[in-house]
Amino acid sequence: MQELLNVILPVFLVIGFGYFAVFKGYFTENHVEGLMKYTQNFAIPCLLFNAISTLDLSQSFNWRLLASFYSGASLGFFAGLLGARYLFGRDWEESVAVGFVGLFSNSLMLGLPITERAFGSDALTANYAIIAVHSPFCYGLGITAMEIARAHSNGTSARALVPNVLRAMFRNALILGILLGFAVNLSGVTLPAPVTDAVGLMVKSALPAALFGLGGVLVQYRPEGDIKVIAYIVGVSLLLHPAVVWMMGQVFALDRGEFRSAVLTSSVAPGINSYVFANMYGKGRRVAASAVLIGTAICLFTVWVWLMILP
Repeated sequence: MQELLNVILPVFLVIGFGYFAVFKGYFTENHVEGLMKYTQNFAIPCLLFNAISTLDLSQSFNWRLLASFYSGASLGFFAGLLGARYLFGRDWEESVAVGFVGLFSNSLMLGLPITERAFGSDALTANYAIIAVHSPFCYGLGITAMEIARAHSNGTSARALVPNVLRAMFRNALILGILLGFAVNLSGVTLPAPVTDAVGLMVKSALPAALFGLGGVLVQYRPEGDIKVIAYIVGVSLLLHPAVVWMMGQVFALDRGEFRSAVLTSSVAPGINSYVFANMYGKGRRVAASAVLIGTAICLFTVWVWLMILP
């Protein structure tokens, strides 16, 4: 429990700093908006580019591992989407944003350190395999669903849907960062030291800046009137997602190391990208911001339970 607290408490402190700064007027809402644009369009894409460009792609990517994890993630997305629509009466676009919260677990900032502290650095190979396709898969699914929802709302023809999805994908700085990372990795290009150092500086700022900005966002998007849908999607993220991964891991007979990594990565709180996605489309921002905060707090206890029952 103390090790989990050491991982999660700093996250809360940085969020708290952002909340306090905006609440006291030291940091305005316009400042927060600019900070979130910086993280969304520059810093986090650099983080994804750096991670993928330096990843050892020659390692084994077990399809059973990825199928186990992403079947749980996909079910979390559709449970969130359909629950928001039919249980809570949200429009389709906001329902997609809520579903994205159930899809995008914090595989990087919580999944990696928790797995390492629990089972050692040698246990991270499966985590890296999951992370390598996490953003492409989640953003691909989320953007496609959002464009379908928008087409339904706007009466856009099915013929225009594919170009709209492709345009949204290739205008997304996060997707571009991922694609550039794969391009550098697969081509074997060695970037000049000043470039890699500059990217490294951006990477160091990405998560702290995003968390600080999230704290400022929470001042504006308090969970008033959204408690039920927030509780629902946090439950989907922390309980349904890992339960499905556990079941699928058994079905696919994952080895013990892969099974542990998949279940732990699926059991952590929704990631900051849940809010980034909601902010991109201006839908479900209050639900996404609050779910990240509340889910991070609750996963201190739920992850502890998963750790106790893992083999």
